[in-house]
Amino acid sequence: MIKILELTLPPEEVAGENFLLQKIASSQGLQVSDIKRYRILKRSIDSRSKRPVFVLKVQFTTGNDILEEVNITRSFQNVSSGHEVVIIGAGPAGLFAALKLLELGVKPVIFERGKMVRDRRRDLAILNRDRIVNNDSNYCFGEGGAGTYSDGKLYTRSGSKEQISKLLDCFIQFGASHDIKVDAHPHIGTNKLPGIIENIRQCILDHGGEIHFGHRLTGIQFDSGGLKQVVVKALRETGTPLNHKCKALILATGHSARDIYSLLHESDIAIEAKPFALGVRVEHPQKLIDSIRYRCSIKPVNLPPAAYNTAVQVSEKGVYSFCMCPGGIITTASTAPGELVVNGWSPSKRNNPFANSGFVVSVDEDDFKPFATLGPLRAMAYQSEVEKKAFVAGGSDLTAPAIRITDFLNNKLSSTLPSCSYIPGVIPCDLNDVLPIAVAETLKKGIALTEKKMKGFVTEEAILVATESRTSSPVRIPRDRNTLMHPDVMGLYPCGEGAGYAGGIMSAAMDGERCAEAAAAFVKKES
Repeated sequence: MIKILELTLPPEEVAGENFLLQKIASSQGLQVSDIKRYRILKRSIDSRSKRPVFVLKVQFTTGNDILEEVNITRSFQNVSSGHEVVIIGAGPAGLFAALKLLELGVKPVIFERGKMVRDRRRDLAILNRDRIVNNDSNYCFGEGGAGTYSDGKLYTRSGSKEQISKLLDCFIQFGASHDIKVDAHPHIGTNKLPGIIENIRQCILDHGGEIHFGHRLTGIQFDSGGLKQVVVKALRETGTPLNHKCKALILATGHSARDIYSLLHESDIAIEAKPFALGVRVEHPQKLIDSIRYRCSIKPVNLPPAAYNTAVQVSEKGVYSFCMCPGGIITTASTAPGELVVNGWSPSKRNNPFANSGFVVSVDEDDFKPFATLGPLRAMAYQSEVEKKAFVAGGSDLTAPAIRITDFLNNKLSSTLPSCSYIPGVIPCDLNDVLPIAVAETLKKGIALTEKKMKGFVTEEAILVATESRTSSPVRIPRDRNTLMHPDVMGLYPCGEGAGYAGGIMSAAMDGERCAEAAAAFVKKES
């Protein structure tokens, strides 16, 4: 007979091969020999009380029942001669749109401005070592999108449990550990995600799909009857741009493709300014975060590096942590010369000595007013101006302006800075001169409120690094709620983070699948 139970265990008891078997048996009044098979269904950490504990949901049997790991494996059709759907962008939205098209018997043709996932590493090395930004190959652009080299977090509040489970199954199918279906906050890690992305690429190619790297979208041609063709430029060639006919286009370019927003605006394809969030990366020693979250001076054995998630309200403005990276590194997420953007990532083991997180403030129309003449690009212009100011404040070489959190609260310039994981380096700077006044003042109040919730958050050991500005897209590309098509262009499907309909790997992947289903039905109907 199969049974399911929940166990609450202190960290010191979660050790050894037989600890769980013994706990299951004792909790049920059984002998260890009575338990024939068991497996963990869910695993989380509850650190709300004085003593953190593991919470395990376990399935077991005392009989001969088979406890199967139910992972749904997808099957894909050969689509070499099928109807085509063009996809712009090979991030999670684009790649999962392509996989869904393969399932539906439709051929995906992907154009990606960046490079293959392994080749991106060379450009990231140049970025960190020589401080040279490649406009088309960086932490945001390239195969796998922004999430590939900035953590691979798979936690989301979007979608149903069934949708999330199916997506996690797909990641497992392409090489992820089964732990992502067990852990409450699944995480693949920047060091492991590239291999999974490569497997997805090979699957698309093996089943007749096409992927063209180093091709940037430069035009969308349409008339009253809908899409006619897209114009793409091969970045390594100087010849005439390629005109590719298409009836359906999934636009999944990510939240940093500013040239695409400008292209749409210039082509009289409606876009809208959208609120987003802006602020800094805050970094603490990981041991300090462990002590705050686990309420102890030394992290208990068997517990992972601690994470946190905090949100407060300041005068109707949200101030919150974003993309928290335990045992992580702050990195350069700039996508063009002359701007400074920072982000964070963690390896799968999360074993670096620092913990970093975005710490941001919601910004909206009141903040964008100085750029009102730019119409739907006003929020993007506001975002860009802050990034340019940060670049100059750091010395115009990707050195980041930074300040101790205590000095920021006291309006004092830091004379020295603590050690920081940001590779190009940091320089003391008054962030009041970098961030918009309203953002800086709201951040200070938000930090003070966070200190009340997390005693020890405000410390001289913590550093604020500017600027965290790519939390989400500053533009929304409208689409019909039912058809998912753009209202101006039949056959155009705005998709994912760049269109304003997702936030993170999982929600972007889900949106890619939705758009693929709609686009597949459309091209089959039109053919």
